[in-house]
Amino acid sequence: MIITNPGSSTAKRGAVTVLLVAAIVFPVLFSNPVDTNYGVYALLYAAVASAWNLFSGFSGYISLGHAVFFGSGAYVLGIAAREWNVQGNTVFVLLALSAVTAALIAVPFGLIALRVRRHTFIVVTIAVFFIFQLMAFNFWFTGGTTGISAPFLPWSPVRFNDTFYYIMLAIAVAATAVAWAIRRSRFGLQLRAIRDDEDRARGLGVRAMRVKLAAFVISGAFTGLAGGVWFLYLAQVLPQSGFNPLFDLAIVLMAFLGGLGSIAGPVLGALLIEPGQLYLYTRLTNGYLSEIILGGVFLAVVLFLPRGIIPTGTELLGKTRKRPSPPAPARELAGRP
Repeated sequence: MIITNPGSSTAKRGAVTVLLVAAIVFPVLFSNPVDTNYGVYALLYAAVASAWNLFSGFSGYISLGHAVFFGSGAYVLGIAAREWNVQGNTVFVLLALSAVTAALIAVPFGLIALRVRRHTFIVVTIAVFFIFQLMAFNFWFTGGTTGISAPFLPWSPVRFNDTFYYIMLAIAVAATAVAWAIRRSRFGLQLRAIRDDEDRARGLGVRAMRVKLAAFVISGAFTGLAGGVWFLYLAQVLPQSGFNPLFDLAIVLMAFLGGLGSIAGPVLGALLIEPGQLYLYTRLTNGYLSEIILGGVFLAVVLFLPRGIIPTGTELLGKTRKRPSPPAPARELAGRP
């Protein structure tokens, strides 16, 4: 029998409601384009970190190749819009193509990479990432080093950032909701069983390859969708920006900082890391210094906060609540001078 804490569930629902309301009214309270730009990127990384965690956090397979899905989603939207001469708001219909393409790429990618485990899996994902980056640099249809420009969007400059903010908010909420639903499902239980002991999970009847591949495809689809929106927002994609190795480092850091395998952890990590990284990038004269700081934060999190903020905070809170109060005579003695 599973015993739930109604008070804890109510508190969680209340916190989610407050956070969602705050996210909705953010562009109204902070209408400066600089602030809304921070919001767009924070929600972008909240979405991709949740999607990454949906696979890597639940299964234990740490991927450093999700930039493959992100860049592919951006490039396929740009190529389709160019070849089919799609203009204006109609281009948003092609976002479905970004998600589907990333999901299709995830199938052969996963069939190759998921045959190995742990550290070898990480190396394979890095190798696939560099293959896609080299293709973006050298294939004619990707535009090579000049990249691809997005179609012009006939929007008011005043509302441009706000519109993309709410689009990214919808994707972030959807990715988090899917991660939550998967974690509570039998599918999520199988992923966590694979993370804990894959051989034992196979012995209990879990079809590990099928389960891992399904999570990999879902994760890739959300990442590709976010990449398509990012392309339209930035209005251009280049090989070094669409397939950026620091992208993978950033989302891994966000998930680890907030709490790997938790639902709220990657979102919290994205809301903390990305605005800070943007602020440092715009304030520091040395563009590489922000990247050095990002690497230093990653190292500090792994060494001093390996479980992340959410799990560590939850554990400390649980210990505080369970701490027994001293008996009455001890309390009376403690109150005397």
